[in-house]
Amino acid sequence: MPELPEVETVMRGLAARLEGERIARVAVNRADLRWTLPPGFGQALVGRRVLGFARRGKYILMRIEGGRTLLWHLGMSGRVRLAAPGERVEPVAHEHVVIETGSGWRVGFVDPRRFGGLDLLDTDREAAHPRLARLGPEPLDCAFTPAVLSAALKGRRTSIKAALMDQATVAGLGNIYVCEALFRAGISPRRSAHTVTGARAERLVAAIKATLAEAIAAGGSSLRDWRQANGELGYFQHAWKVYGRAGEPCERCPGPSKCRGIKVEVQGARSTFYCPRTQR
Repeated sequence: MPELPEVETVMRGLAARLEGERIARVAVNRADLRWTLPPGFGQALVGRRVLGFARRGKYILMRIEGGRTLLWHLGMSGRVRLAAPGERVEPVAHEHVVIETGSGWRVGFVDPRRFGGLDLLDTDREAAHPRLARLGPEPLDCAFTPAVLSAALKGRRTSIKAALMDQATVAGLGNIYVCEALFRAGISPRRSAHTVTGARAERLVAAIKATLAEAIAAGGSSLRDWRQANGELGYFQHAWKVYGRAGEPCERCPGPSKCRGIKVEVQGARSTFYCPRTQR
């Protein structure tokens, strides 16, 4: 699933091209995505100017005239296909919704598995939307501090990996960046969440922020069919320290016989990659 860096990258790509544009046409090729598109979806957008974009967790918020917001969720396999005015667009399978602007920009929402979705909501009630209301703090905000994280983890006996994957703890993190941040912080994914306080919380918050910032700068991580809005791949997968590297040497360790390399185990039905020697 695209995580915060990938969603942020797509959001920035859309904002750079579509802010100030007026929507001229909307084609709905399939309405039954993860949730059914609301009635009158296309008509509610046509003729409206795009005012701006924001991101909340793994959701993109496109604000339009008339006090409405178009919510995008990429799900497991969704992506946005952006074409410039006059650019030839080859047909692709599973392009469920197409939005065109008056100047010729074209945005297609492609999702083979239909785990993503689009929705319309009132801009002044975004925070109350059922898909956004339970989200925790944004990890890149200044308000996300070690004290805030420690308070969210207080009394929780689940693993720190599971706690960070919970979107109510912190918004936007997924398997890749949780594994990478825990490695950077030197914290075992198996550690009980309530013990991540003090210096550990300081290291972890700093590691989360740094990992996400570097991933965004690299355009996210391209896995399978995920691409940026302009069709380019992300490059952060080349900087992974542990994710997807089971059995490989850990860059912090001297190697055999002191370290057997990066280990993988299953937590909450997801693969967790970590170094047992340096993460405690």
